[in-house]
Amino acid sequence: MNISLPESLKTFVDEQVDQRGYGTSSEYVRELIRRDQDRVRLRGLLLAGAASASAGEADGAYFDDLRQRVRRANPADAKQ
Repeated sequence: MNISLPESLKTFVDEQVDQRGYGTSSEYVRELIRRDQDRVRLRGLLLAGAASASAGEADGAYFDDLRQRVRRANPADAKQ
C-alpha cells in the first residue's frame, strides 16, 4: 500500500518519526491506525453500554464489593 501526502503532512510525519523514536514512517502510521481501531472499539462498547439496561445503582456499596472482588482475583495486588 502506498499513501500520497502533501508536503506539509509528510514533514509532520517525518518530525513525529524523529521525535517519538519510530524507526520508519510506516511504524508511525501503523500506530495511528491501531489507536483509531481502539477508539472505534471503545466507542462501540460505550454505545452498547449506554443502550443496555441498568444493572443497578453504582453506589458506595457497589464499589466496595467491586474492590473486594478485584482483590480476591489479584491477591498479589492487594498487598500493595
